[in-house]
Amino acid sequence: MNDFQPYSYTDSVTADRPWLASLVGVQDTNTITLDLSKFVAGTHYTVSANPLLQGRTVMKSGIPLGKVTASGLYAPYGGTSSELQTVTVTGTPTGGTYTLTFSGQTTAGIPFNATAAQVKTALEALSNINPGDVVVAGGPHPGTAVTVTFSGQYAGDNVAQMTASGASLTGGTTPAVAVATTTAGGADLATDGTQVLAGFLVSEISFNPTSTKAAGALLWRGEVFAAKLPVSFDPANVTATAPGVNVHYR
Repeated sequence: MNDFQPYSYTDSVTADRPWLASLVGVQDTNTITLDLSKFVAGTHYTVSANPLLQGRTVMKSGIPLGKVTASGLYAPYGGTSSELQTVTVTGTPTGGTYTLTFSGQTTAGIPFNATAAQVKTALEALSNINPGDVVVAGGPHPGTAVTVTFSGQYAGDNVAQMTASGASLTGGTTPAVAVATTTAGGADLATDGTQVLAGFLVSEISFNPTSTKAAGALLWRGEVFAAKLPVSFDPANVTATAPGVNVHYR
């Protein structure tokens, strides 16, 4: 079976493109070939209830794309890393609390033996951290460090490192708490060429689930509603765009 599937594109805006911001003005597209092995079911495309039916697996419109240097095919834009910070309690305290400070806001006391859930609750009580802005894992203290991954409004951002105070920790041997940046935010996640934004998949396409490639159209000049794209995307985090790309965001 040929890897390539039939593709047709019309210039009109249809219901599958709520992310396309403007009906007026310049919206330039190029025909491209997608490397289907790089896309993820559920995230980038909807799988048919009957995978034997050709043309019933649908790639979502609006996916940010980059060009794989080695193959010349297009794949999901690589995006940028989210900040991961590690909170470690040392000195084997037996009581008391510690605090974390993020961008000028300080938490209430966090128990010396806090679980990841307790650290998450304390951070999300801050005025500058909304529910979902941090993913907390590890713990409980003091034996195991807790990791804090910034997501939500801070996804892909190089955020300020939290500071910590262990002045209220008690017992043990010189108890203390420290924060370290394990993974800095804002760094390119890809090195294969897809770290450069090439544009957006214009319209939904149907493809055979056994295929390795499919044709599509790339929007590289126009306006889009970034918040309505089918995957998480923050224009402020884009570190590089392909030559000629001129996309405005609302």
